[in-house]
Amino acid sequence: MQAQNVVIVSPATARENNGNWQTASRWARFLRGRHRVEIVPAWNAGMPAPALLIALHARRSAASLAAFAQAHPRRASVLVLTGTDLYRDIRTDASARASLEMAGALVLLQDAGLRALAPALRAKASVIYQSAPALRAHVHGAKRRHYDICMVGHLRAEKDPLTFIRASALVRQPMARMLHIGGALDPALGAQAAAAQQANPRYHWLGALARAATRQRLKRSHAMVIASLMEGGANVIIEAVTSAVPVLASDIDGNRGMLGDDYAGYFAPGDAQALARLIERSIDDTAFYAQLRAQCAQRAALFAPAAEQAALRHLVDNLLIAHAAPPH
Repeated sequence: MQAQNVVIVSPATARENNGNWQTASRWARFLRGRHRVEIVPAWNAGMPAPALLIALHARRSAASLAAFAQAHPRRASVLVLTGTDLYRDIRTDASARASLEMAGALVLLQDAGLRALAPALRAKASVIYQSAPALRAHVHGAKRRHYDICMVGHLRAEKDPLTFIRASALVRQPMARMLHIGGALDPALGAQAAAAQQANPRYHWLGALARAATRQRLKRSHAMVIASLMEGGANVIIEAVTSAVPVLASDIDGNRGMLGDDYAGYFAPGDAQALARLIERSIDDTAFYAQLRAQCAQRAALFAPAAEQAALRHLVDNLLIAHAAPPH
């Protein structure tokens, strides 16, 4: 089809380098070559009007969606729902709920998120799994000194870094080493991480790292922990699975939608003791660890870049065709 102008509204920026920014930048890359794509932090009626507006985050992009719907009610719009959208804001924030109604289409990043939507909204919702290029599995030497357990995520309440920090002090396996990658978006949590590093030689807070360096750290890890209290569809799960690194995940809908209901590596949210025991089991029980790796491998095809690109282009092209201006 003929190339069209597409604007992606991302309140998150490259400097923040969080999951929402990764989604925006990856989608722009997938659509370029077929369409003209621009990423902006917000859109208003004084800006050039695209044929399609894609907005990330129901609450933070509410003003952009409202302005676009008012100025160009016949043009296509997509709202990509984040974890805080699905599991907090659409229940408590009027602007987030209004965004659900204004958007022409909704995108969820994992299938369990459909349960958070009213039945009337599910009709315009699609699931598009995010992706990451696969990395060759790291082969550990026979005389390894450590089993690195890696948590990747900026320090903020939704990611629940304190459960990982507390579990680090409870793990009894002497070869376990706990690596924490992420910047201190919450200064109080950063102070607690710094104090934990001083008090516990097992726990290492590495701060914010570049994405390539993070993936290499993750690739060499024994397992990855995601302790989040809410997730829309975590990029770090995808990056672990596509690096053949098993995930130890808080038992929340956003993680179940990524790893499956039958996944064996869940622990109760906020339960540091349960996480510590799961870490120990992943090291001491080879059959259990093999089960986690096999279950993650079964999910890997969902997270292939070609699959995400095809699903995104299909959605965008169909919306552009449906909202095309009639010929004169």
